[in-house]
Amino acid sequence: MGFTVLDPSFEEDAAGFTLPQRPSSLAGATVGIISNGKQNTRPYFDHLERLLRDEWGVAEVVRRTKSNYSAPAEAELIDEAAGWAAMFAGVGD
Repeated sequence: MGFTVLDPSFEEDAAGFTLPQRPSSLAGATVGIISNGKQNTRPYFDHLERLLRDEWGVAEVVRRTKSNYSAPAEAELIDEAAGWAAMFAGVGD
């Protein structure tokens, strides 16, 4: 009986990656919230949404939930998030 050894190293070269510029303000912006879908994310994100709207002047808050809490976000969700001025992600247990 044998066993398989997995190599956890990242296969792609990240040298060409650049971070996007941060927005100077969130006033009037669309901001996304991505949840992992666990129960305790709801109260946290409810509070965050209130802060975004009331204190930072965000025009729209888009809330999405990943289909699998332990996997990366789906490609469609990443594509949608590219149109947001900022995005928050979180976990809850």
